[in-house]
Amino acid sequence: MLDLIRLRLRERTATLDYPHGPAPELPERFRGRPARDPARCVAGCACGGGPLDLGTNLFSPEEAAACPGGAMTYTRDYRMAVGSRAALITPTGEVALARALEERTRRLFGRSLRLRSVVAGSCGGCEAELVALGNVVFDLARFGVQFVASPRHADGIVITGAVNVNMRRALRDTYDAVPEPKLVLAVGACALSGGPFRGSPEVAGGVPPEIPVNLWIPGCPPHPLTMLDGILRLLGGLEEH
Repeated sequence: MLDLIRLRLRERTATLDYPHGPAPELPERFRGRPARDPARCVAGCACGGGPLDLGTNLFSPEEAAACPGGAMTYTRDYRMAVGSRAALITPTGEVALARALEERTRRLFGRSLRLRSVVAGSCGGCEAELVALGNVVFDLARFGVQFVASPRHADGIVITGAVNVNMRRALRDTYDAVPEPKLVLAVGACALSGGPFRGSPEVAGGVPPEIPVNLWIPGCPPHPLTMLDGILRLLGGLEEH
């Protein structure tokens, strides 16, 4: 026991002082929000000169290298969660970040938000980052947000995966089981657009339109800070940032 106490004293506080402390330092290899310079697009560019869609972006170096003019790069900005699917389509990579829920809904969810995870045909990457939100570094629970086992005990659902054929009804039943009012968070490229499986008849191309989404979080997979930032914005905890 004494050894454990000494270890904790040496390690000090591991939890990020987020969102009040200095901006977290992410490693140089981190690929955050894409940035695109339309003026550098050349003939044969993979994007065709059109806008970027962060909802379909897999954040791979190959996507940036596909533009011979070097028009697209990755920044180290983890802030990308938005309030609508259309907000992820941008000519430069800049996006209008998610805004807080209306005040009455915020009062209901702001101090105690319970979420149910729905894995609707995923590789497991997004779920690994969601699990990381609960570790000592990010500690999502300190903001009153926790995951629960039943949709009937939840305030909303977190959807990951491309929504394959076998999960469509299960997703709909889970959504219907959550009592009103409820929130829906779509996490990762697969949930936003079908990801690398987009266009396949086996997937729905992400969350189906009959399920209204309150927060769209891009990434493949999204960094825990991207998810944490989006959730806090939705709950009104980052209105001045």
